[in-house]
Amino acid sequence: MSSIKVECIVQENCKIGESPVWEEKENSLLFVDITGKKIYRWNSLTKEVQSVSVDAPVSTVSLRKSGDYIITLGTQFAALDWKKKSTTTIIHVDKDKSNNRFNDGKVDPAGRLFAGTMAEEIRPAVLERHQGSLYTLFPDHSVVKNFDKVDISNGLDWSLDHRTFFYIDSLSYHVDAFDYGLQTGKLSNRRNVYKLEKEECIPDGMCIDTEGKLWVACYDGGRVIRIDPETGKRIQTVKLPVDKTTSCSFGGYDYSELYVSSACQGMDESSLRQQPQAGGIFKITGLGVKGIPPHSYAG
Repeated sequence: MSSIKVECIVQENCKIGESPVWEEKENSLLFVDITGKKIYRWNSLTKEVQSVSVDAPVSTVSLRKSGDYIITLGTQFAALDWKKKSTTTIIHVDKDKSNNRFNDGKVDPAGRLFAGTMAEEIRPAVLERHQGSLYTLFPDHSVVKNFDKVDISNGLDWSLDHRTFFYIDSLSYHVDAFDYGLQTGKLSNRRNVYKLEKEECIPDGMCIDTEGKLWVACYDGGRVIRIDPETGKRIQTVKLPVDKTTSCSFGGYDYSELYVSSACQGMDESSLRQQPQAGGIFKITGLGVKGIPPHSYAG
Protein backbone atom coordinates (compact mmCIF):
# COMPACT_ATOMS: atom_id res chain seq x y z
CA MET A 1 0.00 0.00 0.00
CA SER A 2 1.59 3.28 -1.05
CA SER A 3 1.47 5.99 1.58
CA ILE A 4 -1.03 8.79 1.16
CA LYS A 5 0.43 12.27 0.94
CA VAL A 6 -1.46 15.56 1.27
CA GLU A 7 0.23 18.76 0.12
CA CYS A 8 -0.92 22.34 -0.37
CA ILE A 9 -0.09 23.21 -3.98
CA VAL A 10 -1.75 26.63 -4.27
CA GLN A 11 -1.59 28.89 -1.24
CA GLU A 12 -4.16 31.48 -2.40
CA ASN A 13 -6.32 31.74 0.73
CA CYS A 14 -9.50 31.68 -1.36
CA LYS A 15 -12.55 32.91 0.54
CA ILE A 16 -14.54 30.02 -0.94
CA GLY A 17 -12.33 27.90 -3.19
CA GLU A 18 -14.48 25.60 -5.33
CA SER A 19 -14.89 23.67 -8.58
CA PRO A 20 -11.45 22.07 -9.15
CA VAL A 21 -11.32 20.80 -12.76
CA TRP A 22 -8.34 19.23 -14.53
CA GLU A 23 -7.56 20.52 -18.03
CA GLU A 24 -5.40 17.93 -19.72
CA LYS A 25 -4.21 19.98 -22.70
CA GLU A 26 -2.91 22.74 -20.41
CA ASN A 27 -1.55 20.36 -17.71
CA SER A 28 -3.50 22.64 -15.42
CA LEU A 29 -6.02 22.71 -12.62
CA LEU A 30 -8.84 25.22 -12.90
CA PHE A 31 -10.73 26.38 -9.82
CA VAL A 32 -12.72 29.38 -8.60
CA ASP A 33 -12.99 31.59 -5.53
CA ILE A 34 -16.75 32.16 -5.31
CA THR A 35 -16.91 35.30 -3.18
CA GLY A 36 -13.40 36.37 -4.24
CA LYS A 37 -14.94 36.57 -7.75
CA LYS A 38 -11.99 34.94 -9.52
CA ILE A 39 -11.29 32.01 -11.82
CA TYR A 40 -7.82 30.50 -11.41
CA ARG A 41 -5.61 28.26 -13.50
CA TRP A 42 -2.64 26.50 -11.89
CA ASN A 43 -0.07 25.02 -14.25
CA SER A 44 1.24 21.75 -12.78
CA LEU A 45 4.50 21.98 -14.76
CA THR A 46 5.51 25.61 -14.16
CA LYS A 47 3.52 25.99 -10.87
CA GLU A 48 2.36 29.35 -12.22
CA VAL A 49 -1.07 30.62 -11.13
CA GLN A 50 -3.06 32.82 -13.50
CA SER A 51 -6.45 34.33 -12.74
CA VAL A 52 -9.34 36.23 -14.26
CA SER A 53 -11.46 38.55 -12.10
CA VAL A 54 -15.21 38.84 -12.69
CA ASP A 55 -17.90 41.16 -11.34
CA ALA A 56 -20.13 38.63 -9.54
CA PRO A 57 -19.73 35.49 -7.43
CA VAL A 58 -18.35 32.76 -9.72
CA SER A 59 -19.12 29.25 -8.51
CA THR A 60 -18.04 26.83 -11.25
CA VAL A 61 -15.73 26.61 -14.23
CA SER A 62 -16.09 23.87 -16.87
CA LEU A 63 -14.28 22.94 -20.07
CA ARG A 64 -15.91 23.66 -23.41
CA LYS A 65 -15.61 21.52 -26.56
CA SER A 66 -15.25 24.66 -28.70
CA GLY A 67 -12.37 25.86 -26.50
CA ASP A 68 -12.19 28.18 -23.52
CA TYR A 69 -14.58 27.75 -20.61
CA ILE A 70 -18.12 28.04 -19.35
CA ILE A 71 -18.81 29.44 -15.88
CA THR A 72 -21.70 30.05 -13.51
CA LEU A 73 -21.64 33.73 -12.58
CA GLY A 74 -24.20 35.10 -10.15
CA THR A 75 -27.39 33.55 -11.57
CA GLN A 76 -26.07 33.37 -15.13
CA PHE A 77 -24.53 30.71 -17.27
CA ALA A 78 -21.72 32.58 -19.04
CA ALA A 79 -18.88 31.98 -21.50
CA LEU A 80 -15.35 32.91 -20.39
CA ASP A 81 -12.71 34.04 -22.88
CA TRP A 82 -9.46 33.45 -20.98
CA LYS A 83 -7.18 35.52 -23.23
CA LYS A 84 -9.49 38.51 -23.34
CA LYS A 85 -10.40 38.03 -19.67
CA SER A 86 -14.02 38.68 -20.61
CA THR A 87 -17.36 36.96 -20.02
CA THR A 88 -20.50 36.77 -22.16
CA THR A 89 -23.92 35.90 -20.72
CA ILE A 90 -25.53 32.79 -22.19
CA ILE A 91 -28.71 32.76 -20.12
CA HIS A 92 -30.05 34.06 -16.80
CA VAL A 93 -32.00 31.94 -14.26
CA ASP A 94 -33.79 32.73 -10.95
CA LYS A 95 -34.49 36.27 -12.17
CA ASP A 96 -37.24 36.60 -9.55
CA LYS A 97 -34.74 35.82 -6.74
CA SER A 98 -32.30 38.71 -6.44
CA ASN A 99 -30.66 37.11 -3.39
CA ASN A 100 -29.75 33.86 -5.20
CA ARG A 101 -26.52 32.72 -6.80
CA PHE A 102 -25.32 29.58 -8.51
CA ASN A 103 -23.32 27.06 -6.52
CA ASP A 104 -21.83 23.73 -7.64
CA GLY A 105 -22.10 22.36 -11.19
CA LYS A 106 -20.67 19.78 -13.57
CA VAL A 107 -20.91 18.70 -17.21
CA ASP A 108 -22.64 15.37 -17.88
CA PRO A 109 -21.32 12.66 -20.28
CA ALA A 110 -23.51 14.06 -23.09
CA GLY A 111 -22.08 17.59 -22.79
CA ARG A 112 -24.90 19.24 -20.83
CA LEU A 113 -24.02 21.48 -17.87
CA PHE A 114 -25.89 20.82 -14.61
CA ALA A 115 -25.71 23.53 -11.94
CA GLY A 116 -27.79 24.51 -8.95
CA THR A 117 -28.64 27.73 -7.16
CA MET A 118 -28.98 28.72 -3.51
CA ALA A 119 -29.74 31.82 -1.46
CA GLU A 120 -26.73 33.97 -0.54
CA GLU A 121 -25.41 32.96 2.86
CA ILE A 122 -25.79 35.22 5.89
CA ARG A 123 -22.76 33.37 7.22
CA PRO A 124 -21.34 30.01 6.13
CA ALA A 125 -24.16 27.41 5.86
CA VAL A 126 -26.70 29.89 7.31
CA LEU A 127 -29.19 31.05 4.68
CA GLU A 128 -32.84 31.33 3.70
CA ARG A 129 -33.95 27.74 3.11
CA HIS A 130 -35.44 26.10 0.00
CA GLN A 131 -34.63 28.98 -2.38
CA GLY A 132 -32.49 27.05 -4.87
CA SER A 133 -33.14 24.92 -7.95
CA LEU A 134 -31.13 22.48 -10.05
CA TYR A 135 -30.83 23.50 -13.71
CA THR A 136 -29.52 21.92 -16.90
CA LEU A 137 -27.99 24.03 -19.66
CA PHE A 138 -28.33 22.11 -22.92
CA PRO A 139 -25.83 22.46 -25.79
CA ASP A 140 -28.40 24.59 -27.71
CA HIS A 141 -28.34 27.05 -24.74
CA SER A 142 -31.86 26.15 -23.60
CA VAL A 143 -32.35 25.64 -19.85
CA VAL A 144 -34.49 23.16 -17.93
CA LYS A 145 -35.28 23.38 -14.21
CA ASN A 146 -35.08 19.82 -12.83
CA PHE A 147 -36.47 20.57 -9.37
CA ASP A 148 -36.64 23.39 -6.81
CA LYS A 149 -36.80 23.85 -3.01
CA VAL A 150 -33.05 23.20 -2.74
CA ASP A 151 -31.05 24.57 0.23
CA ILE A 152 -27.43 24.37 -0.95
CA SER A 153 -27.06 22.68 -4.34
CA ASN A 154 -23.79 20.78 -4.24
CA GLY A 155 -21.74 17.74 -5.26
CA LEU A 156 -22.84 16.05 -8.44
CA ASP A 157 -21.57 13.30 -10.73
CA TRP A 158 -22.70 10.36 -12.86
CA SER A 159 -22.19 6.63 -12.44
CA LEU A 160 -19.73 4.92 -14.78
CA ASP A 161 -22.59 3.45 -16.87
CA HIS A 162 -24.22 6.94 -16.97
CA ARG A 163 -27.52 5.52 -15.69
CA THR A 164 -27.37 7.10 -12.23
CA PHE A 165 -26.96 10.76 -11.24
CA PHE A 166 -25.55 11.46 -7.77
CA TYR A 167 -26.40 14.72 -6.03
CA ILE A 168 -26.01 16.49 -2.70
CA ASP A 169 -28.30 19.10 -1.16
CA SER A 170 -25.85 19.95 1.65
CA LEU A 171 -28.26 20.69 4.51
CA SER A 172 -29.98 17.32 4.03
CA TYR A 173 -26.66 15.70 5.11
CA HIS A 174 -27.31 13.02 2.46
CA VAL A 175 -25.90 11.87 -0.83
CA ASP A 176 -28.82 11.13 -3.16
CA ALA A 177 -29.13 9.17 -6.39
CA PHE A 178 -31.52 9.50 -9.32
CA ASP A 179 -32.16 7.31 -12.34
CA TYR A 180 -30.62 9.17 -15.28
CA GLY A 181 -31.67 9.24 -18.92
CA LEU A 182 -28.51 10.03 -20.86
CA GLN A 183 -30.47 10.62 -24.09
CA THR A 184 -32.83 13.14 -22.49
CA GLY A 185 -31.00 14.38 -19.41
CA LYS A 186 -34.09 13.53 -17.31
CA LEU A 187 -33.92 12.63 -13.62
CA SER A 188 -36.31 10.29 -11.77
CA ASN A 189 -36.67 8.03 -8.74
CA ARG A 190 -34.74 10.10 -6.16
CA ARG A 191 -33.35 8.09 -3.26
CA ASN A 192 -30.79 8.41 -0.48
CA VAL A 193 -27.55 6.41 -0.83
CA TYR A 194 -25.46 7.74 2.08
CA LYS A 195 -26.19 9.63 5.29
CA LEU A 196 -23.31 11.59 6.79
CA GLU A 197 -22.18 10.96 10.35
CA LYS A 198 -21.89 13.86 12.82
CA GLU A 199 -18.11 14.27 12.64
CA GLU A 200 -18.19 14.29 8.84
CA CYS A 201 -20.09 17.60 9.03
CA ILE A 202 -21.59 19.08 5.84
CA PRO A 203 -21.37 17.25 2.49
CA ASP A 204 -20.06 19.58 -0.23
CA GLY A 205 -18.40 18.82 -3.60
CA MET A 206 -18.16 15.28 -4.94
CA CYS A 207 -16.57 13.18 -7.67
CA ILE A 208 -16.49 9.54 -8.80
CA ASP A 209 -13.51 7.22 -9.30
CA THR A 210 -12.97 4.44 -11.87
CA GLU A 211 -14.25 1.87 -9.37
CA GLY A 212 -17.60 3.66 -9.16
CA LYS A 213 -17.03 4.90 -5.62
CA LEU A 214 -17.80 8.51 -4.62
CA TRP A 215 -15.44 10.99 -2.98
CA VAL A 216 -17.15 13.70 -0.94
CA ALA A 217 -15.50 16.79 0.54
CA CYS A 218 -16.85 17.45 4.03
CA TYR A 219 -17.17 21.16 4.79
CA ASP A 220 -16.20 21.95 8.42
CA GLY A 221 -15.10 18.30 8.63
CA GLY A 222 -11.57 18.76 7.28
CA ARG A 223 -11.72 15.57 5.26
CA VAL A 224 -12.72 13.82 2.09
CA ILE A 225 -14.55 10.54 2.45
CA ARG A 226 -14.87 7.68 -0.03
CA ILE A 227 -18.26 6.03 -0.06
CA ASP A 228 -19.77 3.03 -1.82
CA PRO A 229 -23.14 4.10 -3.25
CA GLU A 230 -24.19 0.43 -3.58
CA THR A 231 -23.80 -0.42 0.10
CA GLY A 232 -24.20 3.07 1.60
CA LYS A 233 -20.96 2.56 3.56
CA ARG A 234 -17.94 4.82 3.98
CA ILE A 235 -14.79 2.95 2.98
CA GLN A 236 -12.06 5.55 3.46
CA THR A 237 -11.35 8.89 5.13
CA VAL A 238 -8.50 11.24 4.24
CA LYS A 239 -7.96 14.12 6.65
CA LEU A 240 -6.69 17.54 5.52
CA PRO A 241 -4.93 20.28 7.51
CA VAL A 242 -7.88 22.65 6.99
CA ASP A 243 -11.49 22.32 8.22
CA LYS A 244 -13.39 23.96 5.38
CA THR A 245 -12.83 21.45 2.58
CA THR A 246 -15.26 22.30 -0.21
CA SER A 247 -14.81 20.09 -3.29
CA CYS A 248 -12.65 17.44 -4.92
CA SER A 249 -11.77 16.11 -8.36
CA PHE A 250 -9.18 13.84 -9.91
CA GLY A 251 -6.41 15.13 -12.16
CA GLY A 252 -2.77 14.74 -13.08
CA TYR A 253 -1.59 13.01 -16.24
CA ASP A 254 -3.19 9.66 -15.28
CA TYR A 255 -5.97 11.08 -13.06
CA SER A 256 -4.48 9.44 -9.95
CA GLU A 257 -4.19 12.70 -7.98
CA LEU A 258 -7.15 14.02 -6.00
CA TYR A 259 -7.33 17.81 -5.90
CA VAL A 260 -9.25 19.36 -3.00
CA SER A 261 -10.37 22.98 -2.70
CA SER A 262 -11.00 24.77 0.59
CA ALA A 263 -12.36 28.00 2.09
CA CYS A 264 -11.39 30.48 4.78
CA GLN A 265 -14.50 32.70 4.75
CA GLY A 266 -16.00 33.12 8.21
CA MET A 267 -12.82 32.09 10.06
CA ASP A 268 -11.52 34.35 12.83
CA GLU A 269 -7.87 35.35 13.25
CA SER A 270 -6.96 32.64 15.74
CA SER A 271 -8.45 29.92 13.51
CA LEU A 272 -6.50 31.31 10.56
CA ARG A 273 -3.30 31.24 12.62
CA GLN A 274 -3.96 27.58 13.42
CA GLN A 275 -4.83 26.81 9.77
CA PRO A 276 -2.64 29.09 7.63
CA GLN A 277 -3.40 27.02 4.51
CA ALA A 278 -7.18 27.57 4.78
CA GLY A 279 -8.49 28.57 1.36
CA GLY A 280 -5.65 26.74 -0.39
CA ILE A 281 -5.80 23.95 -2.97
CA PHE A 282 -4.50 20.54 -1.93
CA LYS A 283 -3.20 17.55 -3.86
CA ILE A 284 -3.62 14.04 -2.45
CA THR A 285 -1.39 11.32 -3.90
CA GLY A 286 -0.97 7.63 -3.11
CA LEU A 287 -4.69 6.83 -2.95
CA GLY A 288 -4.27 3.90 -5.34
CA VAL A 289 -7.37 4.85 -7.33
CA LYS A 290 -7.97 6.99 -10.40
CA GLY A 291 -10.68 9.33 -11.57
CA ILE A 292 -12.13 9.95 -15.01
CA PRO A 293 -11.45 13.02 -17.17
CA PRO A 294 -14.02 15.83 -16.90
CA HIS A 295 -16.60 16.13 -19.67
CA SER A 296 -16.71 19.26 -21.82
CA TYR A 297 -19.80 21.37 -22.45
CA ALA A 298 -20.95 20.69 -26.00
CA GLY A 299 -22.51 24.11 -26.73
